[in-house]
Amino acid sequence: MNKAIITVVGKDTVGIIAKICTYLADHKINILDISQTIVSGYFNMMMIVDLSSSDGEFKVIGDELDELGKEIGVVVKCQREDIFDSMHRI
Repeated sequence: MNKAIITVVGKDTVGIIAKICTYLADHKINILDISQTIVSGYFNMMMIVDLSSSDGEFKVIGDELDELGKEIGVVVKCQREDIFDSMHRI
């Protein structure tokens, strides 16, 4: 399985989840786990996704998610699971 971690952070607005999830579905990226919270008007979402069936390259997907985030006013980051784990190891 080719897993990645996607984080989405920004001011809460209508449609953030819908737009991110639509992009993922359109590119055959499966959501394995998802958590989202809103704290004092700020949206925070973390997703674990499977890129195994994706129709795009990892860098292109990351760049497109970054651009989508800018369009909807949030910051979207996509990291490979192994790199994310290495960065957050205690």
